[in-house]
Amino acid sequence: MISTKQLHHKLIKECKNQNAKAQLQLYKTYAKGMLLVANRYMKDIHLAEDVMQDAFIKAFKNIESYKEEVSFGAWLKRIVINQSIDELKKNKLAMVSINEEVLNFVDDGNWEVDDEVTSEMVINTINQLKDKYRLVLTLYLIEGYDHSEISQILGITEVTSRTHLMRGKKLVKEQLKIKNHAEGY
Repeated sequence: MISTKQLHHKLIKECKNQNAKAQLQLYKTYAKGMLLVANRYMKDIHLAEDVMQDAFIKAFKNIESYKEEVSFGAWLKRIVINQSIDELKKNKLAMVSINEEVLNFVDDGNWEVDDEVTSEMVINTINQLKDKYRLVLTLYLIEGYDHSEISQILGITEVTSRTHLMRGKKLVKEQLKIKNHAEGY
């Protein structure tokens, strides 16, 4: 019996040989998950589908560069994230850089919220934020990127990334507080 890892290795090898059936099988394996990733950024399922399709095309076109240092899913996810951000940038996403000399802040690292707050409520609140905050929060909290990686992905400074994270977190906490107090009446 062949393991999932062995099957993926075989499929990837076949994809490197331009085998369309292997490409389709990998697509079917990862499409749902990658659509969810794209939709976190695009907030429109139709745009997310386009981004996901473009990311798969890019992945299959560049599959020779995949060296199996990370799982294929992780490699593909990074392509989907980059493709999503490229699409947002193309649509004139305004990422305003903040004057680093003037900015001085301390992130207390406190991410605690009331016990009544669910992860779904947090995600819904993040999705309501302006793109500059939503993208940084999503990359940091959900995807697990650090500020150095976020600054490279979004083309902003690390200080701007930290600032957007801090301000986004503050906005999320305020919105969750308002929702909780409103529901309490």
